[in-house]
Amino acid sequence: MKLSARSRYAARLLLTLAIHEDDAPVSTNSLAELTGISAQFIEQIIRPLKQAGFITSTRGAAGGHRLGKSPAEITLGGIVRAIEGSTNIASCLDCETVCDRSDDCLTRSAWERASRAMERELDAITLAALMPNGECADTL
Repeated sequence: MKLSARSRYAARLLLTLAIHEDDAPVSTNSLAELTGISAQFIEQIIRPLKQAGFITSTRGAAGGHRLGKSPAEITLGGIVRAIEGSTNIASCLDCETVCDRSDDCLTRSAWERASRAMERELDAITLAALMPNGECADTL
């Protein structure tokens, strides 16, 4: 399974805000420069992140974006769920009616186990751990 560019970019965007959390709010254009993500795509990514409470925004000349939670409270799992809606690797896990074999599928339980394992790992990684002095910085 591949994560969408939106999920990967959302993690990069939030990590950038975490690194600059003591600064003034970061404008969309500055985020674009810092992350290499287009300003237009950033605006699309920010909406679900704001709905999840990961980002707060301020309008105006001195406005911009900040983290809505501490870096230790934001996990990769939370980011993926905010962007993708789920961490399931098979669509039948989200909706049994997608597949007419859901009731007697021999592989469904395997996809569910794999999804839960990936979800546990993503939930165990916080933005704080990914920051330059975080616990994961040397291993990633």
